[in-house]
Amino acid sequence: QVQLVESGGGSVQAGGSLRLSCAASGTSWNCMGWFRQAPGKEREGVAAVYRGNGNTYYADSVKGRFTISQDSAKNTVYLQMNSLKPEDTAMYYCAAGWGLYDGTWYRAPALTDFGYWGQGTQVTVSS
Repeated sequence: QVQLVESGGGSVQAGGSLRLSCAASGTSWNCMGWFRQAPGKEREGVAAVYRGNGNTYYADSVKGRFTISQDSAKNTVYLQMNSLKPEDTAMYYCAAGWGLYDGTWYRAPALTDFGYWGQGTQVTVSS
């Protein structure tokens, strides 16, 4: 069983920064990622990273602004979010799982690539 504990959400003005953290218990996972869901929209993958080879994925909407990183010793993954925009406002969810069979992100992460989910942390960006 894997438990995920998120922290770091909050409110910020456009152009500001936030860092999300997600600590995982257990070892039954190969990748971790961040998804977000705005009201009335589907949950979408924002960023993901494989624990072993470090391969990362970023949604086009966050490339150059968000950085995902991991501390393997702490079983923790971070999402550094810079130059935040109002459209980044959403509930952000941490996820852990096994990803794709070849350890790459040849396609965007899907919900089914992850078997464990955190409770979510709200990020609100005001203009």
